[in-house]
Amino acid sequence: MDDKHNGPTTKDGIRIHSEADFAGMHKAGQVAAQILDEVVEHIFVGQTTGAIDAFIEKRVNELGAESATIGYRGYQHASCISVNHVVCHGIPGDKKLKDGDILNIDVTVIIDGWFGDTSRMYVAGKLPRKAERLVEVTHDALFKGIEAVKPGNTFGDIGHAIQSFVEAQRMSVVRDFCGHGLGRVFHAPPNVLHYGRPGTGPVLEEGMFFTIEPMVNLGRPETKVLSDDWTAVTRDKSLSAQFEHSIGVTSDGFDIFTLSPGGKFHPTYE
Repeated sequence: MDDKHNGPTTKDGIRIHSEADFAGMHKAGQVAAQILDEVVEHIFVGQTTGAIDAFIEKRVNELGAESATIGYRGYQHASCISVNHVVCHGIPGDKKLKDGDILNIDVTVIIDGWFGDTSRMYVAGKLPRKAERLVEVTHDALFKGIEAVKPGNTFGDIGHAIQSFVEAQRMSVVRDFCGHGLGRVFHAPPNVLHYGRPGTGPVLEEGMFFTIEPMVNLGRPETKVLSDDWTAVTRDKSLSAQFEHSIGVTSDGFDIFTLSPGGKFHPTYE
């Protein structure tokens, strides 16, 4: 689903958006973030991931948005819900949450043609200590990556900031999945790797829009995709966590389109 780049400026195949485009991305990003705020009350022991997804789909429609994932390559849900050792693309269903389960919920909406894409972690019941540390490191890794966003830096600088931080905590960064450009398309160049060497990759320029969405494992980085062709899990069954924001490059840094309206981006916000 790559962009055709008709008209607007591109650099290294990456679309450069105008100042006016930032408003569209904020509007879409805020709807996605609002839904993830509201879903907090629907995460509890005994709840099914299917019921959570049904709530999300209802809110997408009520807020005048369109789900970017329903019908995308045959996918039939308004969210991906990835529990415990599921790395990403977990399919909602009849699975009931148990005490101490951690889960990533990933939602992408379309508003006025703009895509708002974000994910964050939740916990059912009491957050176990090991899981808490993983969630904390993953959250902080995302922001280490975001802090590297400014014109003149490279995508390798973002990846290096995340990888060096995570590995110093004796955890691993998933390499099989990455962030991506977005805007009026769901996925566009560049691939935003969450590992890398400083000074490598395309140079960041004002007007570039993309996601940063590191997946971090307590064990080894290897993943495998299950027979449903969507669900990715850790090969060693270790816990995995992920946080995702959609970002725009500004003249002197970054603009986060998907900030939590209620300050609930981290599961221990209370």
